[in-house]
Amino acid sequence: MTRKPIVPVLMYHHVTPAGGDINVTPEHFRDQLQWLRVHGYQSLTCAQFADHLAGRKTAPERSVLITFDDGYLDNYVHAWPLLKAFGFHAVIFLVTSWVGDGAPRAHAGSRDALPRTPSHAEFKMLSEQGDTDCFALRWSEIERMRADGVCEFHSHTHTHTRWDLLEGDKNAHMREELARSRATLQARLGEVSDHLCWPQGYFDADYVRIAHEAGFRHLYTTRAFGRNSPGSDPAMIFRFAVRNTTGASVGRRIQVAASPWMAPVFNAWKRFKRGHRYPG
Repeated sequence: MTRKPIVPVLMYHHVTPAGGDINVTPEHFRDQLQWLRVHGYQSLTCAQFADHLAGRKTAPERSVLITFDDGYLDNYVHAWPLLKAFGFHAVIFLVTSWVGDGAPRAHAGSRDALPRTPSHAEFKMLSEQGDTDCFALRWSEIERMRADGVCEFHSHTHTHTRWDLLEGDKNAHMREELARSRATLQARLGEVSDHLCWPQGYFDADYVRIAHEAGFRHLYTTRAFGRNSPGSDPAMIFRFAVRNTTGASVGRRIQVAASPWMAPVFNAWKRFKRGHRYPG
């Protein structure tokens, strides 16, 4: 029987000197990309990943999809130059209401002083104050990152709100979120895809139906313990969070996720341990 290759999907948020739980330092990010390059991995585009899931064109054996959630300034300042240097491609899911206007800021490798890139804990405080420009991307920076083909941009809704935790009709709110996000991406980038990342990882059957009605087909979760192989459900794309650790450490996790025999055993054990009840 021909085995179905698995593409691990890596989930990042920040690449910043601040470090921390979901803040990968530039040094560790460099080491992680170095590990991928040394071991012969390539990073896919969303179109290539979609072809892989649909079985139209199987991805090369050593493939990953590199994703970033939210659209932080540090993705431009620190991650983008390293991705370019190592020849990798990345996907950034934008919270479209956070993105502002203004001139591009300095990035690593430029001669100007770099802007400060807050940690995730600082971001939470700044977002509550309504100050998005100091932590989020600008459209001018997004255009720079798109221009050389290193990064592509997709929807992470418009406001990144967990409407299921608030009063009101969560489904109506989600319809508006997706409509506003799509309209913004179309107006600012000239296109909008069928790839959507759920805010804070939450979704239910209603949300999946609403996303499909809005034109989204490929739905990215924060669930780690499943396999992205040909024929798997594009409405349940599994990703695992990359921590602030070495390339060798991330490499071991990638190798487990891609293994046709280790991945099912590891995923089943993790789901049992954590009480997850979703298909793998």
